Amino acid sequence: MKLIDSIQANAGALQAIRRDIHAHPEIGYDVQRTAALVAGRLEQWGFAVTREVGKTGVVGTLTRGSSTRAIGLRADMDALPVQEANTFAHRSTVAGAMHACGHDGHTAMLLGAAQHLAAHGAFDGTVNVIFQPAEEAGGGARAMIDDGLFERFPCDAVFGLHNWPGIPEGDFAVRPGALMASTSLFRITLRGAGCHAAMPHLGRDPVFAAGQVLSALQGIVTRNRNPIDGAVLSVTQIHAGEALNVVPTDAWLGGTVRTFSDETLDLIERRMKAVVAATASAFDCESEVDFERQYPATINDPAQTALAVEVMRNLVGDEHVNATAEPTMAAEDFSFMLRAKPGCYAFIGNGSGDHRAVGHGAGPCLLHNASYDFNDALLPVGASYFVKLVERFLG
Repeated sequence: MKLIDSIQANAGALQAIRRDIHAHPEIGYDVQRTAALVAGRLEQWGFAVTREVGKTGVVGTLTRGSSTRAIGLRADMDALPVQEANTFAHRSTVAGAMHACGHDGHTAMLLGAAQHLAAHGAFDGTVNVIFQPAEEAGGGARAMIDDGLFERFPCDAVFGLHNWPGIPEGDFAVRPGALMASTSLFRITLRGAGCHAAMPHLGRDPVFAAGQVLSALQGIVTRNRNPIDGAVLSVTQIHAGEALNVVPTDAWLGGTVRTFSDETLDLIERRMKAVVAATASAFDCESEVDFERQYPATINDPAQTALAVEVMRNLVGDEHVNATAEPTMAAEDFSFMLRAKPGCYAFIGNGSGDHRAVGHGAGPCLLHNASYDFNDALLPVGASYFVKLVERFLG
């Protein structure tokens, strides 16, 4: 492993920043404290800083030499509405909020890279460090783009990094093309006519219709979709009625759809609406489908992924880089940035949880888990990766 000496020497300071952010989690766009911390450090190191990009995002810009080329590096700042189970000293001080996905670590890694680039960076061009709010919900990446992110801070390519439990500590995993899925939500409402449960022939039962819709939806994935195209359609909620002896007037069911392509997503939405309408009609009910597309699939540019893999291999060695990683059905709003600019999103291994000491909760150290904690050993690895990426891209 060829980490940058000055970053390794600064690992303790990066850990302190990470743990301070962990202790003070902020959700969605309400990341004022974290954004102020980030902006203050960047200004201290000599970056030109712009606040309130996409509501509460922060962008730091550093230019060297005469090249017009520019690179964007992104980290997310927001936490999750989770009550932390850990009891260590840097546990959350905010009830019902926790950094359960490692965005505290992502922010600290990019700050570590920014500090080194300001003091020692050997590059010709412009580095834009992008600190984004509301990745978990609210589409902060899209909000920053809508606020003119890439017009105000031009980038030839953009790169991001996310920790991943289960991958060995400090290893990298990436692939060209689809790395993460799109995410969409749906809610299907069925309207019939309520009646006494002892006399169902006098009503039109939306609960029975909902059961038929639930079964019919699975035929979209098993019979309409090309088996080669990855997709998940999960019904996660069914709601109807209040009394056990009354057939209700309304029922609804909802869930999520995940795909790796817009074409497959178009197919599922189209077939869902057709299946629901036909099934509801067969049982004399009215229907309505609300289909909300949230984040598109995260699609890595092949050329920029190849460049990133080269940097990873030079940093940690060939045996610690999986360049053909299996994609995941989880979603990520960095996908909006990759739709606007070529780039690469990658995973850095958070390990199996062995880094956890006394004070951790009993649960697994997985993302979105109340017992999760970011592995601080990754801070100099991720920061070194970002620096090497800049030096390679703007060499």
